[in-house]
Amino acid sequence: MSSRKAQKGSARVVREQLARERRRKRTLWVSIGAVLVLVVAGLIGWSVYSSQQADEFTAPPGANEPGTGIVLGSGPVTIDLYEDYLCPACKQFQQVSGDTIDQLVSEGKAKVVFHPVAYLNRFSTTDYSTRSSAASGCAAEGGKFKEFTDVLFERQPPEGGAGLSDDELIDIGAGVGLNRDDFGSCVRDGTYEPWTEHVTEEASKANVTGTPTILVDGKPVADRSPEGIRAAVEAAGK
Repeated sequence: MSSRKAQKGSARVVREQLARERRRKRTLWVSIGAVLVLVVAGLIGWSVYSSQQADEFTAPPGANEPGTGIVLGSGPVTIDLYEDYLCPACKQFQQVSGDTIDQLVSEGKAKVVFHPVAYLNRFSTTDYSTRSSAASGCAAEGGKFKEFTDVLFERQPPEGGAGLSDDELIDIGAGVGLNRDDFGSCVRDGTYEPWTEHVTEEASKANVTGTPTILVDGKPVADRSPEGIRAAVEAAGK
């Protein structure tokens, strides 16, 4: 009799242990499910937040409709210039072919969309590519984008250093006729840094992998000499 009671007691203990184990597993899986839901929700929320942040920018006056560059001129053929103010090859391009592009604009044959990308921050200790591009947005706000851009290339700092300081950028702006106080506040506040990020991201999405990149009516120009650019514009205008 006592043996049967002991067996029943042991069976009850086993059943209770199994029941506790089942409850423990259910609780564990419910907890894991809840955590996964929170993780997924968090990832979705971060994705939405990041996309919203990327879209939160104000393009300066003179920008094209998608806000990816500053438009100069109104000719029928579009020249897209993707340049970084720290890029030595861009400075060389401006020295060799800049006047030709200016002539094509003044002749009414082309308009230029200048995309000041920030690809070369890694070659500056102060993110000069971003700072100079954002400053060009401030110059566009003051109606002196072209003048400011020309001087930035003339005074291009060497790669690997700090680049021009904000004070030096502000001096350049004042030198081309911008209001020192307004322009200075814009530069120091980094007003157009989100715009610079947008310009750079959209250039990457458009498969622009280096600077300078020159497109005429959307087609890459291999011959970036004055003759090559003029020939490309004239062919596109026919």
